[in-house]
Amino acid sequence: MSKYLITTPSKLSAAKLASHSPSAPAPSHLPDSMISSVRLLPEDKRLILFTRHSLRERSDGNGFASYQLPLTPKGRVLAKSWGRWLAGHLPYSLDVDSISSPIGRCIDTAQLMQEGAGLRRDISHQSLLVEPGSLVTEPEIANPVFKEIGVLNFINRFLQGNLEGTKNAYQGGLDILSLFYQSQPQHGHLMLAVSHDTLLSAFLAVMFDVIEIDWNDWPKMMEGVFLWFDDKPFEQANAHFVWRGEVYIRPISSLLDSYRAGGLHPNQLLLPPEVKWT
Repeated sequence: MSKYLITTPSKLSAAKLASHSPSAPAPSHLPDSMISSVRLLPEDKRLILFTRHSLRERSDGNGFASYQLPLTPKGRVLAKSWGRWLAGHLPYSLDVDSISSPIGRCIDTAQLMQEGAGLRRDISHQSLLVEPGSLVTEPEIANPVFKEIGVLNFINRFLQGNLEGTKNAYQGGLDILSLFYQSQPQHGHLMLAVSHDTLLSAFLAVMFDVIEIDWNDWPKMMEGVFLWFDDKPFEQANAHFVWRGEVYIRPISSLLDSYRAGGLHPNQLLLPPEVKWT
């Protein structure tokens, strides 16, 4: 059990979920964990859903998915249905701009989820959400290794600090957290952040302080983590997140301390501009 697990979270009751909109079954092909997570969400937070894209065409045997692989027809239906379900069953408005990896299947997922919610909002392309972009400092070194050893081995070597051309693992996690912190919607709103399995798995591993994961930990297509922050300055805030039906809390200060313990300089981090950290 993770030391960041909250054993008695406040839950959004089934009655409150049902009262928000007429009851409807979960969309077909949606990972079961998502509905389990929805029932644990608090109310009136500045909520973010950091999600893997919807169902896409098959990748190669190493788990490497070309940037050109599109969503399948079922994947397009799932993304739209999930957006409709969230808009109809949560006491949160999705009427905010989204952020996404600039890869087509991620942009399409965000757009279709917006359409399902009856919206048409801007989708900001974020290079930090590209795989393995936010983890890499020297793509000419890291990208060939990514393709050679496969995604799971790549992420584990990244987490263990045993991979040339990549960031420190805490830097990778903090950069993504900082992006989310600076992109937070207003209270009572839910922002979509669409990315890839590699980014989501690496981010969660850093949040859990683990240096090795396996395929059981790997996020499924259209599986995501709900996330929100305390209303405090970045370095003083806690990151709260719901993953696979469990609620966790991680002090951002502990991530900063772990990063600094590695002898790394704070000016390498993509921190919010108001953070003065020496």
